[in-house]
Amino acid sequence: MTKIKLLILTLGLSVFIAQAATVEEAMNKPDRLQGDIERDARSHPEAVIPLLRLEEGDRVADIWAGGGYYSELLADVVGDQGEVLMINNAAYKQFSVQGLAERFEGRDPIGVLVREREAEDLDLGENQLDAAVIIMSYHDIYHVDEKNGWRAIDSASFLSQIYTALKPGGRFLIVDHMAEPGSGKRDAQDLHRIDIAFAKKDISSYGFKFADSSDALRNPDDDHAVIVFDPKVRGKTDRFILVFTKP
Repeated sequence: MTKIKLLILTLGLSVFIAQAATVEEAMNKPDRLQGDIERDARSHPEAVIPLLRLEEGDRVADIWAGGGYYSELLADVVGDQGEVLMINNAAYKQFSVQGLAERFEGRDPIGVLVREREAEDLDLGENQLDAAVIIMSYHDIYHVDEKNGWRAIDSASFLSQIYTALKPGGRFLIVDHMAEPGSGKRDAQDLHRIDIAFAKKDISSYGFKFADSSDALRNPDDDHAVIVFDPKVRGKTDRFILVFTKP
């Protein structure tokens, strides 16, 4: 390895360590929700968020944010001058009623802007975002459940909107439940899982450049054969983390 490459790797590690410390500071805030504190042990945001290389004042979209666990942490990382767009569609909002009530009733997380948008119009703008995240929900763009209000999504339109919204150099991070290797998007429908190789190829096809990954959420005891809500694996599935950039 050349000295230049070693320097780059060392600098990258130092940035990650510094940002992990910032996330841990946010995790230790005295006013955090008890449910968030309990989730930390399984979500390890101190290993996930630093992959975004965020700076104070950055603007981030948390897409299909649910109850806003990541949104609040991201807002603390980007600081008072930054913004986090906490985006849910109608179905996710309904699914997250309790979590949203706990986060916002009597509380006002600074820098979190709540938006309800459907997949066909995320209203993200052009070259407006420094980063975007989809946590355990990327597979849902290949899931259809009309009976329960989850309409079919045009994946090309959805991912293209995110690409367009990111500034050059902006980062797009996904965390999702691992599916059987080679299964493509098949298990998104019944198991709420997706194949990591499919995800890499799919997202890259819209212009994104693969930048990074992490095994921080891997679990070899999950055999990828059951739905992620099964008590045997709920909250402890084998999960992958992928990061892409907009060139």
